[in-house]
Amino acid sequence: MKACTWNCCEAPGQMFTFAGKVSTMQSVLKHYGLLTIQKAAAIKALVFDVDGVLTDGSIIYDETGRESKHFNVKDGFAIRPLRENGILCGAITGRNSDVVRLRMEELKVDFHYHGVGRKEEKYALIKEQYGLDDREIAYIGDDVIDLPILSQCGLAVTPSDALPYVQDFADLVSRHPGGRGVLREVADLVLAAQGKLESVIAPYIFRNI
Repeated sequence: MKACTWNCCEAPGQMFTFAGKVSTMQSVLKHYGLLTIQKAAAIKALVFDVDGVLTDGSIIYDETGRESKHFNVKDGFAIRPLRENGILCGAITGRNSDVVRLRMEELKVDFHYHGVGRKEEKYALIKEQYGLDDREIAYIGDDVIDLPILSQCGLAVTPSDALPYVQDFADLVSRHPGGRGVLREVADLVLAAQGKLESVIAPYIFRNI
């Protein structure tokens, strides 16, 4: 079983400051243990489930049978800086949903697979297609269908409201439940561990200077 390791110790290494303030990287990494930071530093692809990860798991139908979902804008905002920093992003979801397809196309992720019963098969395809090994992939999942990937990827993450026996396979149990910023937390962790988060934030800090 993997150990859940968030909020273990301060991160070592170089820290940066803007005008004497605590650095973005330091404020992110202080929540994680050294092993988690080391795993995050090796990541080249962030793969995620959708229902229960990018959403709270609710499936909403109106009176005509049309489906809708609630997505968190903070999660979506993380995709572009990840991809601009050379980190692949994509989804493997067990359901077929036009709403999810639309959201994935809007976010311009590198790949998205729908209606997948055996997610490990798509995971293997991603590794082959992009020349990745397990230690270079972070995966976020919340249920038993995700266990085959969570048990072999380099950085296994679950939302805080994932089932306890699914959390047992995680390197990191997020501080957030599904649909409330789980992907953003992992994105910030990966970018901070690789020393890239400051450059993502800096243009917004100095935009009006």
